[in-house]
Amino acid sequence: MKPGFHRHKLRLARTGAPAQTRRMSPRLASALLALGFVLAPLSAQEKKPWLTVPPDPELTTYYLGLLTKGPNANAGTTAERAKIQAEHLANIRRLADEGKLLVSGPCPDRGPLRGILIFKCDSLEEAQELAASDPEVRAGRLKIEIHPWQTAKGSIRDPEFAKFR
Repeated sequence: MKPGFHRHKLRLARTGAPAQTRRMSPRLASALLALGFVLAPLSAQEKKPWLTVPPDPELTTYYLGLLTKGPNANAGTTAERAKIQAEHLANIRRLADEGKLLVSGPCPDRGPLRGILIFKCDSLEEAQELAASDPEVRAGRLKIEIHPWQTAKGSIRDPEFAKFR
């Protein structure tokens, strides 16, 4: 520790006067700690304001998946990358056949956004589980971020996937 620095002491600096040291009272320290525990859940809710929005009967919630380059994007041989890509496409077809994936496709500009997926499911957690099933995501070649997305009912026509099997 630095000389003159003591644990549990608060240094108060005053302009024109040397710094003074005072001991913080245990009651004040406990009160500040308790306040931190009380405010922590509130700050978590602020990061997800959509959780507090009441459902609108005129809107349908879908889950938008944004694929970006993962930490292992260039890992593996050409044959290994081709195999994982084939598994990725098979997974997309499976989710579409199950009616869980409405739209998917790559972003061909080679920018940070690699692809977009729109999931139709009951919850954010389900969308995250479906996204985690992607072989490219599991291999670390892609990362996916899921966001709830709402649109007017009927503006997206859910395809009848059974017709396309």
